Amino acid sequence: DLMASLLLAIIYLSFISLGLPDSLLGSGWPAMHPELNVPVSYAGIISMLIALCTIISSLNSDRLTKKFGAGLVTAVSVGMTALAMLGFSFSRSFWILCVLALPYGLGAGSVDAALNNYVALHFSSKHMSWLHCMWGVGTIISPYIMGYALNGGLGWQSGYRIVSVMQIVLTVILFITLPLWKINKTQDTADGISEPKKALSLKEIFAIKGAKSVMITFFCYCAAEQTTMLWASSYLVNSGFSADAAAKFASMFFIGITLGRAASGFLTIKFTDTQMIRAGLVIMAAGIVSMILPLGNTASLVSLVLIGLGCAPIYPCIIHSTPTHFGADKSQAVIGVQMASAYAGTLAMPPIFGIIANKISVSLLPFYLLTILIIMAVMHETLVKTTSSHKIAPNVK
Repeated sequence: DLMASLLLAIIYLSFISLGLPDSLLGSGWPAMHPELNVPVSYAGIISMLIALCTIISSLNSDRLTKKFGAGLVTAVSVGMTALAMLGFSFSRSFWILCVLALPYGLGAGSVDAALNNYVALHFSSKHMSWLHCMWGVGTIISPYIMGYALNGGLGWQSGYRIVSVMQIVLTVILFITLPLWKINKTQDTADGISEPKKALSLKEIFAIKGAKSVMITFFCYCAAEQTTMLWASSYLVNSGFSADAAAKFASMFFIGITLGRAASGFLTIKFTDTQMIRAGLVIMAAGIVSMILPLGNTASLVSLVLIGLGCAPIYPCIIHSTPTHFGADKSQAVIGVQMASAYAGTLAMPPIFGIIANKISVSLLPFYLLTILIIMAVMHETLVKTTSSHKIAPNVK
Protein backbone atom coordinates (compact mmCIF):
# COMPACT_ATOMS: atom_id res chain seq x y z
CA ASP A 1 0.00 0.00 0.00
CA LEU A 2 1.73 3.12 -1.33
CA MET A 3 0.17 5.58 1.13
CA ALA A 4 1.18 3.51 4.14
CA SER A 5 4.75 3.18 2.82
CA LEU A 6 4.96 6.91 2.21
CA LEU A 7 3.77 7.62 5.75
CA LEU A 8 6.32 5.16 7.13
CA ALA A 9 9.08 6.92 5.16
CA ILE A 10 8.04 10.25 6.70
CA ILE A 11 8.06 8.74 10.21
CA TYR A 12 11.59 7.40 9.53
CA LEU A 13 12.70 10.90 8.48
CA SER A 14 11.15 12.36 11.62
CA PHE A 15 13.18 9.95 13.77
CA ILE A 16 16.46 10.98 12.12
CA SER A 17 15.46 14.58 12.84
CA LEU A 18 14.75 13.67 16.50
CA GLY A 19 18.33 12.43 16.85
CA LEU A 20 20.00 15.41 15.14
CA PRO A 21 19.74 17.94 18.00
CA ASP A 22 20.52 15.32 20.69
CA SER A 23 24.25 15.26 20.11
CA LEU A 24 24.72 18.82 18.77
CA LEU A 25 25.14 20.46 22.15
CA GLY A 26 27.78 17.97 23.27
CA SER A 27 29.77 18.24 20.04
CA GLY A 28 29.53 22.02 19.81
CA TRP A 29 30.01 22.90 23.47
CA PRO A 30 33.85 22.97 23.60
CA ALA A 31 33.70 25.78 21.00
CA MET A 32 30.54 27.38 22.43
CA HIS A 33 31.38 27.95 26.09
CA PRO A 34 34.51 30.15 25.64
CA GLU A 35 32.63 32.30 23.14
CA LEU A 36 29.58 32.60 25.41
CA ASN A 37 31.98 33.31 28.26
CA VAL A 38 30.58 30.65 30.64
CA PRO A 39 32.21 27.69 32.44
CA VAL A 40 32.28 24.30 30.71
CA SER A 41 29.82 22.86 33.28
CA TYR A 42 27.03 25.19 32.08
CA ALA A 43 26.15 22.73 29.30
CA GLY A 44 24.41 20.88 32.12
CA ILE A 45 22.05 23.82 32.70
CA ILE A 46 20.92 23.85 29.07
CA SER A 47 20.50 20.09 28.90
CA MET A 48 18.55 20.03 32.18
CA LEU A 49 16.17 22.75 30.92
CA ILE A 50 15.63 20.77 27.71
CA ALA A 51 15.01 17.57 29.70
CA LEU A 52 12.57 19.28 32.10
CA CYS A 53 10.50 20.68 29.22
CA THR A 54 10.61 17.29 27.53
CA ILE A 55 9.16 15.72 30.69
CA ILE A 56 6.36 18.31 30.76
CA SER A 57 5.42 17.76 27.13
CA SER A 58 5.61 13.93 27.42
CA LEU A 59 3.15 14.06 30.31
CA ASN A 60 0.78 16.15 28.19
CA SER A 61 1.21 14.16 24.98
CA ASP A 62 -1.84 11.98 25.62
CA ARG A 63 -4.08 15.06 25.88
CA LEU A 64 -2.51 16.74 22.83
CA THR A 65 -2.54 13.65 20.61
CA LYS A 66 -6.21 12.91 21.44
CA LYS A 67 -7.13 16.46 20.54
CA PHE A 68 -5.04 17.13 17.43
CA GLY A 69 -3.88 13.71 16.17
CA ALA A 70 -0.33 12.33 15.92
CA GLY A 71 0.36 13.96 12.53
CA LEU A 72 -0.34 17.53 13.58
CA VAL A 73 1.43 17.12 16.94
CA THR A 74 4.51 15.83 15.09
CA ALA A 75 4.48 18.65 12.50
CA VAL A 76 4.07 21.43 15.08
CA SER A 77 6.66 19.89 17.43
CA VAL A 78 9.32 19.50 14.73
CA GLY A 79 8.53 23.10 13.74
CA MET A 80 9.14 24.22 17.34
CA THR A 81 12.52 22.48 17.57
CA ALA A 82 13.48 23.85 14.12
CA LEU A 83 12.76 27.43 15.25
CA ALA A 84 14.56 26.90 18.57
CA MET A 85 17.66 25.68 16.70
CA LEU A 86 17.43 28.63 14.31
CA GLY A 87 17.36 30.85 17.41
CA PHE A 88 20.44 29.04 18.76
CA SER A 89 22.23 29.79 15.50
CA PHE A 90 21.75 33.55 15.93
CA SER A 91 22.42 33.59 19.64
CA ARG A 92 25.37 35.36 21.23
CA SER A 93 24.34 34.96 24.87
CA PHE A 94 24.05 32.01 27.23
CA TRP A 95 20.77 33.23 28.74
CA ILE A 96 19.10 33.38 25.32
CA LEU A 97 20.13 29.74 24.81
CA CYS A 98 18.43 28.93 28.15
CA VAL A 99 15.20 30.58 26.96
CA LEU A 100 15.36 28.75 23.61
CA ALA A 101 15.92 25.45 25.43
CA LEU A 102 12.27 25.65 26.53
CA PRO A 103 10.52 25.37 23.09
CA TYR A 104 13.32 22.98 22.06
CA GLY A 105 12.47 20.58 24.92
CA LEU A 106 8.70 21.00 24.63
CA GLY A 107 8.85 20.14 20.92
CA ALA A 108 11.06 17.10 21.43
CA GLY A 109 8.86 15.53 24.13
CA SER A 110 5.55 15.62 22.30
CA VAL A 111 6.94 14.35 19.01
CA ASP A 112 8.74 11.52 20.80
CA ALA A 113 5.66 10.24 22.64
CA ALA A 114 3.23 10.75 19.74
CA LEU A 115 5.39 9.01 17.13
CA ASN A 116 6.39 6.14 19.41
CA ASN A 117 2.78 5.35 20.28
CA TYR A 118 1.63 5.66 16.66
CA VAL A 119 4.27 3.17 15.54
CA ALA A 120 3.64 0.82 18.48
CA LEU A 121 -0.04 0.66 17.50
CA HIS A 122 0.22 0.47 13.73
CA PHE A 123 3.51 -1.16 12.80
CA SER A 124 5.43 -4.30 13.72
CA SER A 125 8.32 -4.48 16.19
CA LYS A 126 10.98 -4.48 13.43
CA HIS A 127 9.94 -0.96 12.41
CA MET A 128 10.20 0.19 16.02
CA SER A 129 13.81 -1.06 16.18
CA TRP A 130 14.74 0.44 12.83
CA LEU A 131 13.12 3.77 13.73
CA HIS A 132 15.25 3.97 16.87
CA CYS A 133 18.21 2.99 14.70
CA MET A 134 17.36 6.10 12.62
CA TRP A 135 17.48 8.17 15.82
CA GLY A 136 21.01 6.77 16.23
CA VAL A 137 21.83 7.80 12.66
CA GLY A 138 20.72 11.34 13.56
CA THR A 139 22.96 11.40 16.65
CA ILE A 140 25.92 10.22 14.53
CA ILE A 141 25.32 12.73 11.66
CA SER A 142 25.06 15.93 13.71
CA PRO A 143 28.57 15.84 15.29
CA TYR A 144 29.88 15.62 11.69
CA ILE A 145 27.81 18.66 10.71
CA MET A 146 29.13 20.53 13.76
CA GLY A 147 32.69 19.39 12.99
CA TYR A 148 32.32 20.57 9.38
CA ALA A 149 31.10 24.00 10.57
CA LEU A 150 33.91 24.36 13.15
CA ASN A 151 36.72 23.12 10.88
CA GLY A 152 35.54 25.34 8.03
CA GLY A 153 35.80 28.34 10.36
CA LEU A 154 32.04 28.91 10.08
CA GLY A 155 31.52 28.83 13.85
CA TRP A 156 29.20 26.68 15.97
CA GLN A 157 26.25 28.90 14.98
CA SER A 158 26.45 27.52 11.43
CA GLY A 159 26.31 23.96 12.78
CA TYR A 160 22.98 24.81 14.41
CA ARG A 161 21.81 26.72 11.32
CA ILE A 162 22.42 23.77 8.97
CA VAL A 163 20.45 21.44 11.26
CA SER A 164 17.63 23.97 11.68
CA VAL A 165 17.27 24.27 7.88
CA MET A 166 17.00 20.46 7.68
CA GLN A 167 14.31 20.55 10.39
CA ILE A 168 12.40 23.39 8.63
CA VAL A 169 12.31 21.38 5.39
CA LEU A 170 10.98 18.37 7.33
CA THR A 171 8.32 20.56 9.00
CA VAL A 172 7.08 21.67 5.58
CA ILE A 173 6.95 18.02 4.39
CA LEU A 174 5.04 17.03 7.55
CA PHE A 175 2.41 19.74 7.03
CA ILE A 176 1.96 18.83 3.34
CA THR A 177 1.52 15.13 4.15
CA LEU A 178 -0.91 15.53 7.09
CA PRO A 179 -3.76 13.71 5.22
CA LEU A 180 -1.62 10.52 5.13
CA TRP A 181 -2.03 10.06 8.90
CA LYS A 182 -5.74 9.42 8.39
CA ILE A 183 -5.19 6.13 6.54
CA ASN A 184 -4.70 4.18 9.74
CA LYS A 185 -7.73 5.84 11.36
CA THR A 186 -10.11 4.22 8.87
CA GLN A 187 -8.16 0.97 9.22
CA ASP A 188 -8.53 1.13 13.04
CA THR A 189 -12.29 1.52 12.81
CA ALA A 190 -12.39 -1.52 10.53
CA ASP A 191 -10.25 -3.48 13.01
CA GLY A 192 -12.41 -2.39 15.93
CA ILE A 193 -9.64 -0.41 17.68
CA SER A 194 -11.40 2.48 19.35
CA GLU A 195 -9.64 5.56 20.61
CA PRO A 196 -10.66 6.32 24.20
CA LYS A 197 -12.73 9.46 24.41
CA LYS A 198 -10.82 11.25 27.14
CA ALA A 199 -7.19 11.49 28.18
CA LEU A 200 -6.31 9.63 31.39
CA SER A 201 -5.20 11.61 34.42
CA LEU A 202 -1.77 10.86 35.93
CA LYS A 203 -3.48 9.28 38.95
CA GLU A 204 -5.43 6.93 36.66
CA ILE A 205 -2.27 6.01 34.76
CA PHE A 206 -0.34 5.20 37.95
CA ALA A 207 -3.22 2.96 39.04
CA ILE A 208 -2.89 0.76 35.92
CA LYS A 209 -1.44 -2.66 36.76
CA GLY A 210 2.24 -2.75 35.81
CA ALA A 211 2.52 1.00 35.11
CA LYS A 212 4.93 1.60 37.99
CA SER A 213 7.24 -1.26 37.04
CA VAL A 214 7.43 -0.15 33.41
CA MET A 215 8.23 3.41 34.56
CA ILE A 216 11.10 2.24 36.78
CA THR A 217 12.38 -0.04 33.98
CA PHE A 218 12.44 2.98 31.66
CA PHE A 219 13.99 5.27 34.25
CA CYS A 220 16.81 2.73 34.74
CA TYR A 221 17.33 2.16 31.03
CA CYS A 222 17.82 5.86 30.28
CA ALA A 223 19.90 6.31 33.42
CA ALA A 224 22.28 3.58 32.21
CA GLU A 225 22.36 4.81 28.60
CA GLN A 226 22.98 8.47 29.46
CA THR A 227 25.49 7.80 32.23
CA THR A 228 27.51 5.69 29.79
CA MET A 229 27.23 8.40 27.10
CA LEU A 230 28.41 11.09 29.47
CA TRP A 231 31.11 9.30 31.45
CA ALA A 232 32.61 6.71 29.07
CA SER A 233 35.35 9.10 27.85
CA SER A 234 36.38 10.09 31.38
CA TYR A 235 36.39 6.42 32.42
CA LEU A 236 38.71 5.55 29.50
CA VAL A 237 41.07 8.46 30.30
CA ASN A 238 41.20 7.15 33.87
CA SER A 239 42.09 3.70 32.47
CA GLY A 240 45.08 5.20 30.65
CA PHE A 241 43.80 6.30 27.23
CA SER A 242 44.66 9.75 25.84
CA ALA A 243 41.76 12.24 25.83
CA ASP A 244 41.67 12.20 22.05
CA ALA A 245 41.54 8.39 21.81
CA ALA A 246 38.97 8.25 24.62
CA ALA A 247 36.62 10.62 22.77
CA LYS A 248 36.89 8.48 19.62
CA PHE A 249 36.42 5.21 21.48
CA ALA A 250 33.48 6.46 23.54
CA SER A 251 31.58 6.67 20.25
CA MET A 252 31.89 2.85 20.14
CA PHE A 253 28.89 2.91 22.46
CA PHE A 254 26.74 4.89 19.94
CA ILE A 255 27.92 2.63 17.15
CA GLY A 256 27.00 -0.42 19.26
CA ILE A 257 23.50 0.97 19.83
CA THR A 258 22.92 1.95 16.18
CA LEU A 259 24.20 -1.32 14.67
CA GLY A 260 22.43 -3.26 17.41
CA ARG A 261 19.11 -1.62 16.51
CA ALA A 262 19.60 -2.34 12.82
CA ALA A 263 20.18 -6.01 13.71
CA SER A 264 17.39 -6.24 16.26
CA GLY A 265 14.94 -5.12 13.57
CA PHE A 266 15.59 -8.45 11.84
CA LEU A 267 15.66 -10.43 15.09
CA THR A 268 12.24 -9.12 16.24
CA ILE A 269 10.72 -10.91 13.25
CA LYS A 270 11.63 -14.18 14.96
CA PHE A 271 11.65 -13.27 18.68
CA THR A 272 9.11 -11.57 20.94
CA ASP A 273 9.69 -8.16 22.52
CA THR A 274 10.17 -9.78 25.95
CA GLN A 275 12.82 -12.19 24.62
CA MET A 276 14.63 -9.30 22.93
CA ILE A 277 14.65 -7.22 26.14
CA ARG A 278 15.99 -10.16 28.19
CA ALA A 279 18.73 -10.78 25.61
CA GLY A 280 19.65 -7.07 25.74
CA LEU A 281 19.90 -7.16 29.54
CA VAL A 282 22.19 -10.22 29.39
CA ILE A 283 24.49 -8.59 26.78
CA MET A 284 24.66 -5.37 28.84
CA ALA A 285 25.56 -7.41 31.92
CA ALA A 286 28.35 -9.14 29.96
CA GLY A 287 29.70 -5.75 28.87
CA ILE A 288 29.63 -4.30 32.38
CA VAL A 289 31.22 -7.37 33.98
CA SER A 290 34.02 -7.37 31.38
CA MET A 291 34.70 -3.73 32.38
CA ILE A 292 35.06 -4.78 36.02
CA LEU A 293 37.43 -7.71 35.35
CA PRO A 294 41.10 -6.71 34.96
CA LEU A 295 41.28 -7.66 31.28
CA GLY A 296 43.23 -4.68 29.94
CA ASN A 297 42.45 -1.79 27.60
CA THR A 298 41.14 -3.63 24.56
CA ALA A 299 38.55 -5.26 26.80
CA SER A 300 37.30 -1.81 27.93
CA LEU A 301 36.57 -0.97 24.30
CA VAL A 302 34.86 -4.30 23.61
CA SER A 303 32.82 -3.82 26.77
CA LEU A 304 31.55 -0.42 25.56
CA VAL A 305 30.42 -1.97 22.27
CA LEU A 306 28.73 -4.77 24.23
CA ILE A 307 26.91 -2.32 26.50
CA GLY A 308 25.73 -0.43 23.38
CA LEU A 309 24.58 -3.66 21.69
CA GLY A 310 22.76 -4.67 24.87
CA CYS A 311 21.03 -1.28 25.11
CA ALA A 312 19.92 -1.52 21.47
CA PRO A 313 16.75 -3.66 21.70
CA ILE A 314 15.59 -2.57 25.17
CA TYR A 315 14.13 0.89 24.48
CA PRO A 316 12.29 0.12 21.21
CA CYS A 317 10.98 -3.23 22.45
CA ILE A 318 9.64 -1.85 25.75
CA ILE A 319 7.78 0.85 23.80
CA HIS A 320 6.54 -1.58 21.18
CA SER A 321 5.18 -3.97 23.82
CA THR A 322 3.21 -1.20 25.58
CA PRO A 323 -0.08 -1.74 23.65
CA THR A 324 0.34 -5.50 24.27
CA HIS A 325 0.88 -5.05 28.01
CA PHE A 326 -1.65 -2.29 28.64
CA GLY A 327 -4.10 -2.30 25.71
CA ALA A 328 -4.28 0.01 22.69
CA ASP A 329 -6.74 2.32 24.47
CA LYS A 330 -4.25 3.09 27.26
CA SER A 331 -0.98 2.96 25.33
CA GLN A 332 -0.67 6.67 24.46
CA ALA A 333 -1.15 7.62 28.12
CA VAL A 334 1.31 4.99 29.35
CA ILE A 335 3.90 5.85 26.67
CA GLY A 336 3.72 9.53 27.64
CA VAL A 337 4.47 8.66 31.26
CA GLN A 338 7.19 6.19 30.19
CA MET A 339 8.88 8.95 28.19
CA ALA A 340 8.66 11.26 31.20
CA SER A 341 10.32 8.61 33.44
CA ALA A 342 12.94 8.05 30.75
CA TYR A 343 13.84 11.75 30.72
CA ALA A 344 13.79 11.80 34.53
CA GLY A 345 16.43 9.04 34.46
CA THR A 346 18.41 11.05 31.93
CA LEU A 347 18.16 14.13 34.13
CA ALA A 348 18.97 12.66 37.54
CA MET A 349 21.36 9.75 37.24
CA PRO A 350 24.38 11.01 35.20
CA PRO A 351 24.95 14.02 37.54
CA ILE A 352 24.69 11.73 40.59
CA PHE A 353 27.47 9.63 39.10
CA GLY A 354 29.38 12.86 38.48
CA ILE A 355 29.37 13.50 42.22
CA ILE A 356 30.60 9.94 42.90
CA ALA A 357 33.34 10.38 40.26
CA ASN A 358 34.46 13.66 41.86
CA LYS A 359 34.35 12.51 45.46
CA ILE A 360 35.61 8.94 45.06
CA SER A 361 36.64 7.81 41.57
CA VAL A 362 35.40 7.54 38.01
CA SER A 363 36.55 3.91 38.06
CA LEU A 364 33.31 3.08 39.91
CA LEU A 365 31.36 3.53 36.64
CA PRO A 366 30.82 -0.21 35.95
CA PHE A 367 29.57 -0.81 39.51
CA TYR A 368 27.11 2.08 39.20
CA LEU A 369 25.87 0.70 35.87
CA LEU A 370 25.58 -2.82 37.29
CA THR A 371 23.37 -1.58 40.15
CA ILE A 372 21.06 0.22 37.69
CA LEU A 373 20.98 -2.87 35.45
CA ILE A 374 19.93 -5.21 38.29
CA ILE A 375 17.03 -2.92 39.28
CA MET A 376 15.99 -2.67 35.61
CA ALA A 377 16.00 -6.47 35.14
CA VAL A 378 13.94 -7.05 38.31
CA MET A 379 11.40 -4.40 37.30
CA HIS A 380 11.09 -5.77 33.77
CA GLU A 381 10.35 -9.26 35.08
CA THR A 382 7.77 -7.77 37.49
CA LEU A 383 6.14 -6.00 34.54
CA VAL A 384 5.94 -9.21 32.50
CA LYS A 385 4.43 -11.07 35.49
CA THR A 386 1.81 -8.44 36.39
CA THR A 387 0.57 -7.83 32.84
CA SER A 388 0.77 -11.39 31.45
CA SER A 389 -2.86 -12.09 32.42
CA HIS A 390 -4.22 -9.44 30.05
CA LYS A 391 -1.98 -9.55 26.99
CA ILE A 392 -3.66 -7.98 23.95
CA ALA A 393 -2.46 -8.50 20.38
CA PRO A 394 -1.92 -5.08 18.74
CA ASN A 395 -2.94 -4.33 15.17
CA VAL A 396 0.32 -4.79 13.28
CA LYS A 397 1.52 -4.42 9.71
